[in-house]
Amino acid sequence: MTNVIEARGLTKRYGRTKAVDHIDFEIPAGRIVGLIGPNGAGKTSALKAILGLTTFEGDLRVLGKNPSVDRAALMEDVCFIADVAVLPRWARVWQLIEFTEKIHPRFSREKCLQYLKHTKVTLDHKVKQLSKGMVAQLHLAIVMAIDARLLVLDEPTLGLDILYRKEFYTNLLNDYFDEQRSILITTHQVEEVEHILSDLIFIQEGRIALDCTMEEVQERYMELMVPPEKAETARAMNPLFERVMFGRHIFLFKDVARDQLESLGEVRTPNVADLFVATMSGGES
Repeated sequence: MTNVIEARGLTKRYGRTKAVDHIDFEIPAGRIVGLIGPNGAGKTSALKAILGLTTFEGDLRVLGKNPSVDRAALMEDVCFIADVAVLPRWARVWQLIEFTEKIHPRFSREKCLQYLKHTKVTLDHKVKQLSKGMVAQLHLAIVMAIDARLLVLDEPTLGLDILYRKEFYTNLLNDYFDEQRSILITTHQVEEVEHILSDLIFIQEGRIALDCTMEEVQERYMELMVPPEKAETARAMNPLFERVMFGRHIFLFKDVARDQLESLGEVRTPNVADLFVATMSGGES
């Protein structure tokens, strides 16, 4: 399978600080990858390198191109939705659509209008008349109407209400994504994207803390909930992480037989948020 992104020793320095510290990762075609990390972990610096917006050290190829050298050509196949939509406040919606249609050969006016039909944004609106959420809706409609091979989303639904956030991810799966496209998402709203992800990359202090598929999460990681009297027995099995909720102890295990754990208590697959907390707390490497 062809890799859309390949990074080897990717490093980004700001003075003496390494925002991204010699990381290696691959993103195959036809995958939806969540790049998850706390504030200051290096997510934005990695995205900027991928998009050709900053210099970097190491080897990085996006769709076979070096983003620093071939950014103009790369942007014909890559779309980016930032956490803050920057659109000219004086422009009317129809003007933005016409402009995009003229400069990007893969833009579909029909798709854009289809997305906008489910919003309160009209063609005659000026950007300055729109609320923050409506500006985000307009930006999403324009970008998702471009037939790109790689879509990079940085907090794409920030400022949107829950109804439109759910509709956005439904559209992303039903109307945009296919096996020829890849999507890279960074977000703090992990619960909202968990059901659409095929792969997880956790980044912490500029380094990769976890890189696996969602299938591997289901196969290799388990949470065990036990009453206090069984906590010591579970603890002796070397869990990756432990937390207490409502008086019950919850342990995270990796590569432990399910029947061993079921003899002690309730077993379930951890959600991404719980796995993230455990990893960021030093429970995984």
